Amino acid sequence: MFDAKVFLRDAPEQPGVYRMYDRNDTVIYVGKAKNLKKRLSSYFRKQVSSKKTEALVAAIDHIDTTITHSETEALLLEHNFIKQYQPRYNVLLRDDKSYPFILLTNERHPRITSYRGAKKIAGEYFGPYPHSSAVRETLSLMQKLFPIRQCENSIYNNRSRPCLQYQIKRCLAPCVAGYVSDEEYQQQVELARLFLQGKDQQVVTHLIQKMEQASQELDFENAARFRDQIQAVRSVMEKQFVSNDRLDDIDIIAIAYKSGLACVQVLFIRHGKILGNRSYFPKIPADTTLSEVIETFLGQFYLQAHQGRSIPDSIVLDHTLADKSMLETLLSEQAGRQIQIQDKVKGDKNRYLQLAQTNAKVALTTQLQQQGRIEERYQTLQTLLGITKIQRMECFDISHTMGENTVASCVVFGAEGPLKAEYRRFNIEGTHGDDYAAMEQALYKRYDKDLSADKIPDIIFIDGGKGQLNRALSVFEQLKVSWNKDKPLLIGVAKGVDRKAGLETLLIGSSEREIHLEPDNLALHLIQHIRDESHNHAISGHRKKRQKAFMQSGLESIEGVGAKRRQALLKYLGGLQGVKAATVEEIASVPGISRALAEKIFEILKH
Repeated sequence: MFDAKVFLRDAPEQPGVYRMYDRNDTVIYVGKAKNLKKRLSSYFRKQVSSKKTEALVAAIDHIDTTITHSETEALLLEHNFIKQYQPRYNVLLRDDKSYPFILLTNERHPRITSYRGAKKIAGEYFGPYPHSSAVRETLSLMQKLFPIRQCENSIYNNRSRPCLQYQIKRCLAPCVAGYVSDEEYQQQVELARLFLQGKDQQVVTHLIQKMEQASQELDFENAARFRDQIQAVRSVMEKQFVSNDRLDDIDIIAIAYKSGLACVQVLFIRHGKILGNRSYFPKIPADTTLSEVIETFLGQFYLQAHQGRSIPDSIVLDHTLADKSMLETLLSEQAGRQIQIQDKVKGDKNRYLQLAQTNAKVALTTQLQQQGRIEERYQTLQTLLGITKIQRMECFDISHTMGENTVASCVVFGAEGPLKAEYRRFNIEGTHGDDYAAMEQALYKRYDKDLSADKIPDIIFIDGGKGQLNRALSVFEQLKVSWNKDKPLLIGVAKGVDRKAGLETLLIGSSEREIHLEPDNLALHLIQHIRDESHNHAISGHRKKRQKAFMQSGLESIEGVGAKRRQALLKYLGGLQGVKAATVEEIASVPGISRALAEKIFEILKH
């Protein structure tokens, strides 16, 4: 038992961070304090504040403390530890994905594109956007307003005539000489830059000047084109513009909390435009107070430095923060400028705060309904199979085209539904279209290793009939893994003669038992869900592999032909078809290609 009196006797009275461990030496809670001794003493009173604290104290084996110079430093360190250890008694923001930006490249003919990741490419970045669909919508809109290219450089560098985008007036075709001057193209790039910066009125003013100039020069065709562009920009301004006030970068945050589940709705406003909204559902331990949810979410959201996240000038909340000034100070230090947190706003900000609140409530209600349906489906499947509790299920599927580019997928479902972070794909080699052998290879790759108890599934679904299931059963007889005698239960999902949803047959393990369920059975719906996830995951992996094989020009495998020589061949000979049709003399005429190498390239491509 943890001796609290002995520990507290020597506990420091400075600001700092504490980490609580269980008997397995796992961090179960991380907290901060202005006075560590006083804060830690509050956990060991006779009357504690909540059931959550009771459960936490009962699990403590030992505590570590780290002294800091200030509360602000303690706040930052606390969130770094939470990110590192993911303690089960802390509120955890499950958001490890990077955020997409719109990139305007710095080139002779800049391109505009979606970008995610470290900002390594030279150019200007606009965002971040809450999700990729918001970027796609904006890029589609930009293409209609400003005809600048969005194609990859590999396409741009090898065009000999304009593509379809030029024909439908969504690109000025800078890839081909004679279609647009550099000056005219850069004017459109500058307009796109101003638009993304929120300077819409400057865009309109410039276009009006160009229209009037074209009209005075009796160039009515170009005047009409500028007029249409002005109307399109004004139409977008009416839909996107938020406020006539100063164009701040603002995050508007509202929280809905019910039945132990919280939804945090974030509305992203950049340069006076709404970029979109996003719902977050942090993992919350039982009996957690709303104030702790809010403070912990904000700290993790802005301080844990997820890739692509930016701190706005202003954060608007629908709740009051206890440590508001401390968080403002820390965020300002991180951003290198003054950051303001507001919980009482008027006018446009209040109107958008109400919008965020409405979205948070609707998203929370939807999530609760989905959880209720998932729990009901799990309960029905547990009853059907006679299993007390299903904690983990996995499903396998195979995808290939005529035996080529074979990929196996494994998807994982937990008690709350899909665990997409644990989805896996396996490249299958040497099976030549034999689905049984492919399944065997996938199962060995997945399970022929030591697994922790929580990673052993209760059920493994095999997408296939008796042949697939029997091969899977034989694999598990040979695996050198210590399995629980009651799990995993292997179930084959046979599609039936017509291969229609709702007509599946379940083949239960080695018992020869077959189950036919009604199309409206909730257990069948859950099985169809995990089977469809596995099928889609396998197909998407197979398509990527097939596309990669298709995109390879055949030059990559030739020794002595690196990226520069490959690019020169494609450029001087007019693409891959031109290289394949070229003679040895034509190949040798390409800069950097010797006669011997030309003969080698010719022979490999021909034979």
